[in-house]
Amino acid sequence: MKIPVFTVDAFTNLPFKGNPAAVCPLLCELQDELYQKIAAEMNLSETAFITRLNPADDFSSENINSTLVFETMSGELHVRQKGDSIVMDFPLNKPVPQVADDFKEVIKAAVGDHPVQEVCLCPTTKKLMVRLDDTCDRSVLTSLQPNAAALLASESSGRVKGVIVTMLGAPQCQPGYDFYSRNFSPWNGIPEDPVTGSSHTVLASYWSEKLGKKIMLAYQCSSRGGELQLEVRDDGRLDITGQAVTILEGTLFL
Repeated sequence: MKIPVFTVDAFTNLPFKGNPAAVCPLLCELQDELYQKIAAEMNLSETAFITRLNPADDFSSENINSTLVFETMSGELHVRQKGDSIVMDFPLNKPVPQVADDFKEVIKAAVGDHPVQEVCLCPTTKKLMVRLDDTCDRSVLTSLQPNAAALLASESSGRVKGVIVTMLGAPQCQPGYDFYSRNFSPWNGIPEDPVTGSSHTVLASYWSEKLGKKIMLAYQCSSRGGELQLEVRDDGRLDITGQAVTILEGTLFL
């Protein structure tokens, strides 16, 4: 059996930036064990396997502006191409303000002694959002080095499955980022995710309200870095737009 495989860097237009993922288009379903073995061989945080639910579907360049619907483990994902970018349709997840002392151990493990302006928890995603004080500059966020074991030890009750650290951006400076963030999810086996679409369903809801804006530009300040364009729609959903670059194309021989 031959399976084509691609490595794609998402939320960037530069190789070796953004969120790297393996993508395997399939002509038929595989056994669950084989999916796991291929993902382990790719050794990336995500490996996507794509099959056509309807063999008559046409994914040719003539239909490039059509909306494609992917049935994922998290539900349906609607995707369309817009110029050189990909637009994904996500739910908007509103975080709820919390008393910081209720999460003081996990906050300490995530940001140390840096001042915190607000703490929110998203009950849907179980992501704890920690907003650094506006007196902090971007170097504070980029210099954070939370230990995965310390984070796990600080919160084992199941209330938290990920920590988002965010701060106000610099929209007056080019390219005009409205806010910055980093995402830590050792509870899911990911010490730090390079760029995280799901965390921005929480961040977009929060910052849209704080900034009074429905269209925002965000930057995730991981070592790889990634840029996301966000639009909070009138129907209460969120469009996340980003670019992607294919850096590897090959074949798996099984």
